[in-house]
Amino acid sequence: MVTVHDVARAAGVSISTVSRALTDPQRVAVATRDRVTSAARELGYRPNRAASVLRAGRSGALGLVVPDLANPYFAAIAKGAQAQARERGVGLFVVDSDEDPELETEAVSGLAPQTDGIILCSPRAVERTVEALEGRPVVLVNHHVDGLPSVVADHEAGMLRTLEHLRALGHAKVAYVGGPARSWSDSRRRAGLRAAAARLGDVELVELGPHRPQVAGGHAAADLVVATRATAVVTFNDLVAAGLVERLRVRGLDVPGDLSVVGCDDAYVAELLAPPLTTLRTDLRDSGRVAVDRLVLRPGKDDGALQGDVTLPVELVVRGSTAPPRAAARPRRPLTTPTDTDAPPRRRRRTTEEP
Repeated sequence: MVTVHDVARAAGVSISTVSRALTDPQRVAVATRDRVTSAARELGYRPNRAASVLRAGRSGALGLVVPDLANPYFAAIAKGAQAQARERGVGLFVVDSDEDPELETEAVSGLAPQTDGIILCSPRAVERTVEALEGRPVVLVNHHVDGLPSVVADHEAGMLRTLEHLRALGHAKVAYVGGPARSWSDSRRRAGLRAAAARLGDVELVELGPHRPQVAGGHAAADLVVATRATAVVTFNDLVAAGLVERLRVRGLDVPGDLSVVGCDDAYVAELLAPPLTTLRTDLRDSGRVAVDRLVLRPGKDDGALQGDVTLPVELVVRGSTAPPRAAARPRRPLTTPTDTDAPPRRRRRTTEEP
């Protein structure tokens, strides 16, 4: 195992210089710093950041609170946060609040004394939860509160791209199946769709919900969507879309023939559906990575440290669940009974008795 002694020997400097060059590079001359980092890279040395933060009187651990780890959206964020915490040499406690605001507040109260900061992902009771932190550093993911750093997706731009896509296919009436009433992202998606519909001017928007952000929510919403006579639907997330597609199939309806479907998040289930789901993609793991760095790196002292809110781009991934709406069937001509005046004269049948 490569140690700091090996790096110091290869770079021709003291151990303390190696430590400063790797942990507080501004205090070391550029040439010396470059020599140390080059030696560390060639030897494959990775500093023990956890030990250094412990020596500074910190716990060396962060907390991540999510509403539902079974949801692939939050699982992906947790994977990104875990990988980045490992890279930065800190621990990460992950807690699932089970969509319960009370459990969320309890989880934060328990984590705060044991951690150097908390990542709150889609919090359901953000004011109470932040109070429970008692001044500890916090970063919000998929939520925004003035004065707190956050990592969010550009929901408004994503909804505009979605409506533009559906309109280009010929859809004039689009439904939206919303998520939980407390969801900040649901409110932003609704606002984004309304703004997009107003901007385009010729797309009617029908809003439904709230619904559970799971497959069962899609089951419950499917019949309501059909009743709106919309030719396309946007769902709160891909799990809702999966439930909706399944229920439509039970009813004998075809996707995208009878109804085009667009999800959100590009979770792994999107490509498993038949047909594969058109959806909005944000790099969810990147959300977790950025949130960890907001807590670990110090603005002005660490290279790559971020300040202010971070807005991640959203990409529309077009797959097989969207298509032009079927042309309305040509109405049949009504069957009428001819009157005496408009009926053609009947030809008399000649018989042998006639002269």
